[in-house]
Amino acid sequence: MQEEFDAVKRVQSALADAGVDDVSFTAEVQPTGKTTLRLLGPSPAVEPGIGTPHPGALILVEGALPQPWRCPPDPVPGAVPAPSSDLELLERTLRERLPDAIGATDAEIAAAETRLGITLPEELKVLYRVTRSRWEDWGDDYEAVQRECMAVGCELFTLDGLYVADASSRHCRWEFAAMEAVVTPPDAAVQGVVGSPGWIAFGDNGGGDRLAIDLTPGPRGYMGQIIILSHEENIGASLVADSLTDLVLNRHSKRGGGSAGDQPSAVARVNIRSLPSIEAAAHPGLEVLSIGVWDAEPLSLAPVTELPRLRTLTAYPGTLADPLEIAELTGLEFLELGPEEWRTLLDASAVPRSLSAAAITVHGNQDTLPIVAIANELLALWDRPPIIQTVIEGDLGPMP
Repeated sequence: MQEEFDAVKRVQSALADAGVDDVSFTAEVQPTGKTTLRLLGPSPAVEPGIGTPHPGALILVEGALPQPWRCPPDPVPGAVPAPSSDLELLERTLRERLPDAIGATDAEIAAAETRLGITLPEELKVLYRVTRSRWEDWGDDYEAVQRECMAVGCELFTLDGLYVADASSRHCRWEFAAMEAVVTPPDAAVQGVVGSPGWIAFGDNGGGDRLAIDLTPGPRGYMGQIIILSHEENIGASLVADSLTDLVLNRHSKRGGGSAGDQPSAVARVNIRSLPSIEAAAHPGLEVLSIGVWDAEPLSLAPVTELPRLRTLTAYPGTLADPLEIAELTGLEFLELGPEEWRTLLDASAVPRSLSAAAITVHGNQDTLPIVAIANELLALWDRPPIIQTVIEGDLGPMP
């Protein structure tokens, strides 16, 4: 398949030369060899589709972020360090386990604090004074690196690798991010935010999940507790240890993540296997409503038109009895519908002007060009850059 690989490489090189990450296309090849190639986009206002030429989310307001990514952690004025935090025990244990390690100087630690714009917790300073975790310090000794991982309890970042795991560090596509909700139960140890200026990521578990010191704990958390941010989740974190001392001593916390009790969920899914109706989903705290595969009569949105916090609606094609009811949802910031539902809203000039982003649900082998046309109509309503179509015609010769 070398010829195919070479052809793909030429396309990749052309995209790189143009400074473009990806491009969607459709191709129509007649039996005679006559070929029409349509390149679609890119547009700075459109996220690329996933494994499809259809457009992804349309960013209608430049720079707009989904609500969970705009939600900062709550203040924690009464938070205190865990009783298990013990600087002397931490340093003594690390030096016993890593007698040959090279520690960071106070100047190196201060430089990291200046770069991050924060003061590092004392436990973290103790850790880096014992080992600065630079590869060159180990002299390419893989066993020494492994010993450090075992001694610390994670793959430790260098001081230059430390970063603040705030919301901006956790990129997520709009159509997924809009489906999340920030919820922190009153007995939670960790706040249910996307990220925090008080989450200092210092290591990796070897599988892509980041460990961080938490300086903005939940209502039942400790200042300086250790949390883990899963690479498979878009929001929140899980408690690992009450302190860095506990992490190094392999004393993992047994405290749970908190419970919302009998409170209804801020995210509701109505489909053949989840909630049985819109009425069952409706409550004042509802933020996200997803209507999926449905085998009964189309649904009315009347039960949710007065809800004050509803900001996201996604509806599988054909599930809405009257798409024009969407016009009554005045607080929507994200809306995902099928092409026919979007067509109804566009023709009636009823697209909610509160939207920051939108998406078109496409199932099956639908023609891409009508979808792009709808996308461009939506972009035009917000005066956003359209998806540009470039048509290239040629002749490949008769097919063998």
